Amino acid sequence: MPFVSRAAGDPLDTIESLMNSSSTNALEQSIETFFAAGPSAIGNPDAMAAFLELREGLEAGTLRSASPDPNSPTGWRVNAWVKRGILLGFRLGHLEAVEGGVLHCVDKHTYPTRKFTPEQNIRIVTGGSAVRAGAYLAPGVVVVPPAYINTGAYVDEGTMVDSHALVGSCAQIGKRVHLSAAAQIGGVLEPINAGPVIIEDDCLIGGNTGVYEGTIVRSRAVLAAGTILTRGTPVYDLPNNKILKATPETPLIIPSGAVVVPGSRAIQTEPGKSLGLSVYTPIIVKYRDEKTDLSTALEDLLR
Repeated sequence: MPFVSRAAGDPLDTIESLMNSSSTNALEQSIETFFAAGPSAIGNPDAMAAFLELREGLEAGTLRSASPDPNSPTGWRVNAWVKRGILLGFRLGHLEAVEGGVLHCVDKHTYPTRKFTPEQNIRIVTGGSAVRAGAYLAPGVVVVPPAYINTGAYVDEGTMVDSHALVGSCAQIGKRVHLSAAAQIGGVLEPINAGPVIIEDDCLIGGNTGVYEGTIVRSRAVLAAGTILTRGTPVYDLPNNKILKATPETPLIIPSGAVVVPGSRAIQTEPGKSLGLSVYTPIIVKYRDEKTDLSTALEDLLR
C-alpha cells in the first residue's frame, strides 16, 4: 500500500493511538498474569511470547519502566508492570554459555547481549562494552569501553556513556547527557514500585560519581567528579540557603541547572565534635551559567 501523508489530528491517528493503547493494555494483563503465576509460568510458551514482546518494546523505546508524567509530583511515573515483566524474563530464562569475542560468559538466555548495525547510528566503540537485551539506545548514543548498560535502561539521543560507566537496570537517561568515566547510575528492579534513577536532558555527570536509590537529577544539572547521591543524602543548596532531602513520598531531587560538588560538614555532637570529624555532604555551589556552559562545550566535539 502506498504511503499517504495525513494532517495532524487526522481521525486515523486517533484510531492508531487507540489500537496501540489496546495492545499495550493486553500485554500488561498478560505480564501480570504470568508474573503472578510464579514458577508455574516456566516453560509456558505464552509466557515467553509475552516477555519477548515486552523486551522488543523496551529495545524499541516504546515501553519504559518509567515515563515522563506532568501530573506526577516528581514529573515521572513508574510503570511497575514493566518491571514485573523484566523480572518475569529472569524467571523464564535458563543459563547458557555466551561467546563474545575473547570473553566467555554464562547468563540467562532471555537476556543476551544486544548487537547493533551502522544504520541505527549508535556508536559502540571497540573494547569490551556490553548492552543487555531489553535496553534502549537512541540514535546518536556513544558507548566508550568498557561500559555496561543493563536491561530496562533507556538512554536518549546524543548521550555519551564513557569508559567504565554503568547504567543500571531501568535507569532513565535523557538527551545529550555525558556520563563521565566511572560514573555509576544505580538500577532498581525491586521493590517493584520504587522509582529508578533518572538523569534528565543536558546533564553532565562527572567522573567517579554515584547516583543511586531513585534520585532524580533535573535537566542541565552538573555533578562534579566524586559526587555521591542517595536517598538518604542531604544536599546543601547554598544559593537558596536550604537543604534538599528525600521524603517518604518523593526521592532526592537535584534542581535544574544546579552545580553540585562533594563537600563536608562538621559533626556537631560528641565524640565526633571533639575529634574534629566531618561527614561527606554534596553541596550546590551555584546554578549553571555561561561559564559552566563553556566548560562543557567539549562534549559536542566528542560526539
